This record gives sequence, C-alpha cells and structure tokens, in this order.
Amino acid sequence: MMLKLTDNDFERLVAYMKENYGINLEKKRILIEGRLSNMVIRRGFGSFKEFIDFAFADKTGNETMQLVNKLTTNHTFFLREPEHFEFLKSTILPYLEKTNEKTHSLKLWCAASSTGQEPYTIAMTIDEYFGPQASKWDWKLLATDLDTDVLRKAQAGIYSEDMVKDVPAHWLAKYFTKIDDKNYQVIERIRKQVVFRQFNLMDPIVCSVPFDFISCRNVMIYFEQETKNALIERFYDVTKEGGYLFIGHAESVGKDTRYTYVKPAIYRKISDKPAGGRTYAGRTFNQ
Repeated sequence: MMLKLTDNDFERLVAYMKENYGINLEKKRILIEGRLSNMVIRRGFGSFKEFIDFAFADKTGNETMQLVNKLTTNHTFFLREPEHFEFLKSTILPYLEKTNEKTHSLKLWCAASSTGQEPYTIAMTIDEYFGPQASKWDWKLLATDLDTDVLRKAQAGIYSEDMVKDVPAHWLAKYFTKIDDKNYQVIERIRKQVVFRQFNLMDPIVCSVPFDFISCRNVMIYFEQETKNALIERFYDVTKEGGYLFIGHAESVGKDTRYTYVKPAIYRKISDKPAGGRTYAGRTFNQ
C-alpha cells in the first residue's frame, strides 16, 4: 500500500523544503510519495496530512530533520568528476603550498559532503601531494551536509567493496583497511583530517579566516537560480583572495558572479571587489 499526497499536502511540503533548505521538489511528487509512504504508515499515521502536521508541530526539529533526510538525494562516489582532483593536485595545491609557506596551514571546506566519499577523496589527494611533508602542514577539511544520517555514515568511513571499486589500487592499499569480507574503512589518520558538521547551506556563513578552497558539487542542481546566486555570493565572501571554488559539472554560477572562471566547474577569487556593504550575521565555522 502506498499513500497518496493530496494537492495541499504536496504544496505544503514543496513550500517548506524550498523556504528552509532551498530544495525545489515541484516536479518530485512521485519521489516524495515513494520515499515517505512506508515510513508514514510504519509510524502509525493514516495520511500524509497527519504526519506533516505532526512533523511541523515538533518543536525539537527532530521530525522535520527525519523528513529532510528522507527527501534529500545523496548519490556520490570516490573520485567523482576526477578532473577536479587532478586540477587540485596539479594547480591548486602547488599554489597554496607557495602562498601559505609561512604558516604551513590550509583552510578547506567541502560544503556538500554526503556519505563522505568526496571529502575523503580531497583529503587523500592532499595527503598524497604533500607526501613525507604532510605532517608539517596544519590542515583540516571541514565537511558539511544537511542530512544527519549521511553524516553519521561519513564519520564512520566504512564502505562496501562495490563503493571502493573505482579507488586506485595504491590508494586502496594506502588509505583503507579491510575490516571484513565485504567492507573497507578509511584509515584513522585520514579520518582525523576531516571534520564533519551538520549545516544548512541556506544559513548565513561567517568565518574568522577565509577559506583557501571550497567544494560544493552536485547539490545546487536542486536549487532555483536566485537561491544558487545568493549561495555563490556567500561562498565568495568567505573565500580567500586567490582561493578556488569547485561546483558540479552539471551546475553553473550566475553571469554576474564575482568569481573568475578558470575552467569548467572551477572558479577563482582573484579580485576582492566590494560587496556593496552586505553583511552576514550568523554561525561561525571553527575547525
């Protein structure tokens, strides 16, 4: 048995997700019914309306977070869009190594970390680049996601054989431990370099030190252009001069962006233009 959304329930959910998380589900009615129906029935609700009323009335936010976790997509894999990681190793890291040679520190953010494959790929790329000198560098990769369920999986760093099938053999040997017949775990040294936090990209971004590098890939495809433009502007304001931004290859930034285009899905802050007096009050990221 699958419950059906009424037009009113569908519109309420779409409006809620768009307003609070920037996610546009206007064309995802079947997806919503498919992902929520069994959960709603299993929890003893007779209709979507009963569940939505209950979730929206929950002051703790736990119910709406469960709703969000069910409705957000978390398709990812190691070395997705590999040309990005080649560019990170060949161009960005040499630049940052030279620019930050006095402090020997890097500030990095993976803003849509999902189940962890992307931030761990970034961390392994950095570790491989610095090699024996890696211990001399002070860096942590902030990895954030809206979905609390995937963050728990990411922190554990455990992946099935199928999930690591595209990982190069030397990486598999160097950065993973086989924990049983079917699963591998990212080694502790790399896991410690990645700090996972829950964060809503619709919230203001405030940080005391700007980021050398931000990766926000394959999440803005769910946002409307106005939402994307505003997010890109917030990224720009917390990017260090000379720093880089990665987005997904299926995504684009607005034509009025202050970032400078480098190559497909790669942008750079090379001129710190005034932001028209805008200020963003909100949460501070401390690694």
